[in-house]
Amino acid sequence: MLVLLEHRLRGLLQRDAHQKGESYRIRSLYFDDMRSSGLFQNEEGEDHRLKLRVRFYDLDTSYLLLEVKEKVHGFTVKDGCPLSMEQFEQIMAGIPPRIQRDTPRPLVLLGVRMRTEQLRPVVIVEYFRSAYTYPGGNTRVTFDRNIAGSLELDRFLEPRLSLRPILPPGKHLIEVKFDDRMPGEAAQLMEIGRLYRTAFSKYALCRQALLDQGAFPLTLAWPGTKKKEGFTAL
Repeated sequence: MLVLLEHRLRGLLQRDAHQKGESYRIRSLYFDDMRSSGLFQNEEGEDHRLKLRVRFYDLDTSYLLLEVKEKVHGFTVKDGCPLSMEQFEQIMAGIPPRIQRDTPRPLVLLGVRMRTEQLRPVVIVEYFRSAYTYPGGNTRVTFDRNIAGSLELDRFLEPRLSLRPILPPGKHLIEVKFDDRMPGEAAQLMEIGRLYRTAFSKYALCRQALLDQGAFPLTLAWPGTKKKEGFTAL
């Protein structure tokens, strides 16, 4: 079904200009506080939610992106900034980024929350994406396949790590993003009778799936303390 739908949309939508080939790989490292507030806020459907993550594409670690994603009254707002390897290594060591007058907002948010809420990395999310855009508007359709999670946080930048799928075989995710309303032509093409609309958080589902499969933090000590944070092996 996913292949059929993607084939139909190709006649109307354009492949994302940044995409090389049929798809690209996205790997993200998500942060949360010691109480897993982000996870519970998502499960409870709070109106204003915020996530912080580091991500890179196609296993190219030369460009790391720190991104803040906010849900406000049902709308999604994203802001991001480049992250140097030195900054990333300090963050992974539990050292908050320095905040100066010209520090980008995502780094400010991360630094403040690391200091005040003990924000820390909690899960890796990886998947393959095919992206299309609607000409003349700000509509974007993405197909996300093979969504999986990992708790091997110290191997985030390595090419290979242990990943666990979070969806049943054959199930994938389609996301439609638009400013005001979706163009009628695209909406009609997507109406094939076998799609259903649902709230979907890759972060929350990966964390919950790993917990359900028996993977959980052995300790909740902040890195840099005498107790080293570790995770069960699956």
